[in-house]
Amino acid sequence: MNVFTSISRSARLCIVVAMASVALPAIAQSVPQPAVPQPQTIIPAAPQLAASSWILMDAHSGRVLAEHNSDERLPPASLTKLMTAYLVERELDRGTINLTDMINISENAWRTGGSKMFIEVGDQVSVDNLLHGIIIVSGNDASVAMAEHLAGGEAPFADLMNQHATRLGMHNTNFQNATGLPGDNHYSSARDMALLSQYIINDYPEHYEIYSQRTFSFAGIDQPNRNRLLWRDPTVDGLKTGWTTEAGFGLVASAKRDDMRLISVVMGTNSEEARAQETQKLLSYGFRFFETTKLYERGAVLATPRIWGGDSNELRVGVDEEVFMTLPRNRNEELRARLNLDPDLQAPIAIGDEVGTLEVHLGDEIVGERRMVALENVEEGGLFKRLFDQVRRFFSGLISNFTD
Repeated sequence: MNVFTSISRSARLCIVVAMASVALPAIAQSVPQPAVPQPQTIIPAAPQLAASSWILMDAHSGRVLAEHNSDERLPPASLTKLMTAYLVERELDRGTINLTDMINISENAWRTGGSKMFIEVGDQVSVDNLLHGIIIVSGNDASVAMAEHLAGGEAPFADLMNQHATRLGMHNTNFQNATGLPGDNHYSSARDMALLSQYIINDYPEHYEIYSQRTFSFAGIDQPNRNRLLWRDPTVDGLKTGWTTEAGFGLVASAKRDDMRLISVVMGTNSEEARAQETQKLLSYGFRFFETTKLYERGAVLATPRIWGGDSNELRVGVDEEVFMTLPRNRNEELRARLNLDPDLQAPIAIGDEVGTLEVHLGDEIVGERRMVALENVEEGGLFKRLFDQVRRFFSGLISNFTD
C-alpha cells in the first residue's frame, strides 16, 4: 500500500495520515496534495575546478551536490592514510587496542621514506601518538608502525584495507600500502574517499577532533598540519592532505555550519594553494545553495499497519536510522513522504524485519529512499486468533478487489 503525506517544518518527525487505513484498503483515506510553490532559490551550475577529479557530498544524507570524474581511479598519495586511521579507530572502538598501548618501532618503519613523525628504531610509542602522527603530520613511519602492529606487516595490512574498502562500497579503490607511497596498482577515487570520510565522521566521532588539530609535537619536533583551510576557515575541521609527483596535490576536507556538514574531495591540483582554493569553492557553493534537514529520528514510528495471525493486530513500523535530506535552500515545505508498505503482513515478525520502503519526494523527483522496518516483535497468535484472522483477511481481500 502506498501512502503520501506532506512534511512541514513544524511536523517533520511524524506521518500525518491516519495509518489505520493501511489495514483496510477499502476505507483508505484520500489525502489532498498541497500546491507546490515555486522554488525560492535558483541553483547555479556547480563550480568548475582546476583539478583532475572532485566531489562534494553531504556527510549526513550522502547526497552528492557536485562532482567531476569522481569515479576515476587516481593515485591517492597520503589520502590513503584515511583508511589507515579508520582501521586504527575501528580497533580502538572494538577494544582490541587502547590509546595507551605502547608499540615497538621496527627498523622497517623507521626507514620508510617521505613525510615522517620522526620515531626512532627501538622506541616504544603509544597508539595515541601514532594516530596523531598519521593524521596530523602524515607520518609514513607512523603508518607502517601501526600496520605492523595491527596486521603483522604492511602487505597483510593492505589486504585488510582492501577488504574494508569493499565492505564500505569503495568500488574504485585498491591499496598496496598503508602510506600512499606510489605503487603500480595503488589507486582510489574522489567518490570513494568521500565515502570513507563519511564513515570516519559518523562511525567514530570520538576520534574526529584529531583531524582538526593544526600542529603536532613529538620528540621535540613541532610540525604543522598541511591543511591550510584549518587556519582560514573556522568551520573546516578535517581531514587529510596528500601529495606525490604522480598524484599532484589532493585534499579531503570537511566543514560544519549550523547543522549541515559537507565533505569535499579534490584530487590532482598543481599546488598546496590550489587545492585549498578549489576546495573552498566547493564548500562555499554547497553551504550557499543547499541545506540539510533531519526528517525522522532513528526508531520513529511512521505507521501502524494491520498484521494478520499475530498476538497483536497492529505492528509499529518506522526507520532504523536517522533520515536526513539535502535540498536546495527554502524548499523543505515541498517535501512529501510516501510509504510503500507490504499490504499482507503476517506474524511472526521480528524487530528489524523489512516491511516496506519510505520514499521522500520533492515534486516529481525522488530525493531519498529508506527501508521501513518492524520496530517490535509480533509473535503468532493462538489457533483461534489465526483462524479468525484468516476469515477477516479473506473478506478484506474480496472488498479490496471489488472496490478496485
